[in-house]
Amino acid sequence: MRFLEDIYFVFRREFYLVFRDHGVLTFFVLLTLVYPLLYAYIYSNEIAEEVPVAVVDESHSALGREFVRNWDATASVRVVARCGEMEEAKELMRKKEVYGVLWIPGEFSRQVARGEQAHVSLYCDMGALLNYKALLAAATDVSLQMGKEIQAEGLEYATDITEAIATQPVKVRDVKMFNPQGGYTSFLIPAVLILVIQQSLLLGVGMVAGTERDRRRNGRSSPAGGHFAFPLRVVLGKACAYLPVYFVMGYWVFFIVPRIFNMTQVGGRAELMLFLFPFLLASVFLAIAVSFLSREREVPFLIFVFTSVPLMFISGISWPKSAIPGYLLWLGKLFPSTFGIDGFVKINNAGATLSEVLPEYAGLWILAAVYLCLACFLYYREMRMTKIEKKRVK
Repeated sequence: MRFLEDIYFVFRREFYLVFRDHGVLTFFVLLTLVYPLLYAYIYSNEIAEEVPVAVVDESHSALGREFVRNWDATASVRVVARCGEMEEAKELMRKKEVYGVLWIPGEFSRQVARGEQAHVSLYCDMGALLNYKALLAAATDVSLQMGKEIQAEGLEYATDITEAIATQPVKVRDVKMFNPQGGYTSFLIPAVLILVIQQSLLLGVGMVAGTERDRRRNGRSSPAGGHFAFPLRVVLGKACAYLPVYFVMGYWVFFIVPRIFNMTQVGGRAELMLFLFPFLLASVFLAIAVSFLSREREVPFLIFVFTSVPLMFISGISWPKSAIPGYLLWLGKLFPSTFGIDGFVKINNAGATLSEVLPEYAGLWILAAVYLCLACFLYYREMRMTKIEKKRVK
């Protein structure tokens, strides 16, 4: 009975500390409310259309004009300027009047006539990845189609079937599974949602601990003795204060925000909730454990804010795992976000069942247990050091 009383007392005190601190509420509530909406809105346009571009056609040939005309006819491109030289086109790009420049060299038509491989160059403003992807895909499609037509013209006595086989011996049908638009929202935002939960916990819990240590002369994050005499009860009490908040905010982040922006959601809600429960536990215990690094209120900003982008990359969602060094992959497994992103994307976007994400599910439970033990050890160490200092004072 005393075990539950201690947990409840710590829970009540920590809950009070959270809701009286506007800075902590900013991370726990405002950040988790606004950030998912902001990121989802930024990437809500799955594909870029009618991207303004400039053309520098030095060939002045019918074939060059045909290439530009076909490129302009795609849904992704809108030719707004035809420049006589590259410097003029560069100036337009500097002014952000165009986001791409197509350069057709003077030898373009003559090389095609001689049966040689011709080249065109596409220069893109890499400040907008959606524009770059749209322009490059459109130029590639036009060049491939024009190549087929030129090849077919060389087959004078071929039938339609022979031409089709010669120009395209293998017909490829492009089917984008689980991301039919081929856009960034469907694959990027789920990872962002997971990271928002983890990072907001790290910042919020770190701020609570830093504030408490900053106010106490002994540098402890909680009072000594009484209901705070047992590390396990303290950690569980603190976790019980954070979990209800994140159950509510997690439902908003993982279920309501995707529905607002019509993102892919093919997984079962019950299985998603079962999977996300150990993720929340692991994130809470991780936040409590690393909060011992926060000796002042501002320290979490210096330690945790910059980790969002590296964690995104080493999770493997935006960069292939085969291209990531092995030691970074192992480092990523120390964070709940890595297992959380893998499992959440598989269930939510690909329709996997809980049994199909057992490695990620088990990984989250293992991390939750490890960080629970680590947090308890750190509280025990803090209590012991406090007792030693008291004896020295005496």
